[in-house]
Amino acid sequence: MRNKAALLAALVAVAATACGGAASAPSSTTPAPTVPASNACAAIGLSASTSIVNGAECNTANASVVLLNLKDASGAQAGSCTGTVIAPRAILTAAHCLPSTTASVNVFLGSGPQQVSSSFAPHPQWRESNSTSYDVGVILMPADIGRSAVPLLLSRDARVGETAIITGWGKDASGNLATLRAGSATITGVTAFTLQTTSTTNASSVCQGDSGGPILIQEGGTWSIGGVISANSTLACSFGDNFYANLRQPDIQSFILSRVPDAIRR
Repeated sequence: MRNKAALLAALVAVAATACGGAASAPSSTTPAPTVPASNACAAIGLSASTSIVNGAECNTANASVVLLNLKDASGAQAGSCTGTVIAPRAILTAAHCLPSTTASVNVFLGSGPQQVSSSFAPHPQWRESNSTSYDVGVILMPADIGRSAVPLLLSRDARVGETAIITGWGKDASGNLATLRAGSATITGVTAFTLQTTSTTNASSVCQGDSGGPILIQEGGTWSIGGVISANSTLACSFGDNFYANLRQPDIQSFILSRVPDAIRR
């Protein structure tokens, strides 16, 4: 997650900065979320214990939201982000998590050995100067990942006022890293390129390391990916606006589906 001025996307390991760049989107008064933070992990089929900011720590045994460890050409850790399994061998993340300096991506499921990607690509129209536009990337794996795919919500737009679940491997309110957490928020803005939530005492918020993770919206009784965690309007994670790349944008849809034609859709 990164702020408007200077932060580079959720690269939280070594010389990490933050996640996404701020964008403008309409906002409205934020109602209290209708899903308690302690129940947020259930949206991704997991159990929780309580600690994303104002969220819950999730059991990773069957998690489809994974930790991405980025490596440079020397094999050194270059940062970390979050991704979501969207097909047996494909992971959705943010474009800003896959800068040109990234030589490989290791995928950690929460236990066991890391899996090494076979290829990865940011959206070709993503530019750091306008970071939330086209801020999606796809990682392909050489073998089945072994986790259930999460559907892409492509049949309708997100709606201002509806409840969403945000989840990632980034910092919590205490600054702890590399733990999968989920929380509840409310959609406060929708544009062609961007979804928005606003941090409040009743809502969860994204933080460094959550970049590339999903914002989940319920459709037909199933929590599906409406957007990808991209940016925060402030350096702090406990207040400000959070921004997500909107999967309904036609060029974003086309990019994802051209690389992952077997992605599940809602």
